[in-house]
Amino acid sequence: MEPRQQITIKTIAHAPIEKVWDIWVKPEYIQQWNFASADWACPSAMNDLRVGGTFNYRMEAKDKSFGFDFGGTYTEVVPLSRIAYIIGDGRKVRIDFEKLDDGVKVTETFEAEDVNSIDKQRLGWQSILDNFTTCVESK
Repeated sequence: MEPRQQITIKTIAHAPIEKVWDIWVKPEYIQQWNFASADWACPSAMNDLRVGGTFNYRMEAKDKSFGFDFGGTYTEVVPLSRIAYIIGDGRKVRIDFEKLDDGVKVTETFEAEDVNSIDKQRLGWQSILDNFTTCVESK
């Protein structure tokens, strides 16, 4: 089996690392940012943040025309530093949090899937990451 292509996206959130971490991991915040565009929502989020723990985020079009569950199992959790997990389809994801003088650099690397183009995947995940940054900076 050929290795999957890796896609990396990044942002800088201008906030203390503790705040950035909390907004990334707490379900009440995840629901506020975990969607790619204004016509989508995340009506529910469950997160058991520990190695072997699972998460599930419901993502839906606001008009209820389409929706799906996004979930996986954690393989690494280093508070305020790194989260890694395996999505339900077997792809691996890693998120690194790097404290900077003026905020936190969040770098997310994930294995590409076979349905959508690399550019479409990068754009979709980056849109969600941009929503995350907006949420952090508005709190």
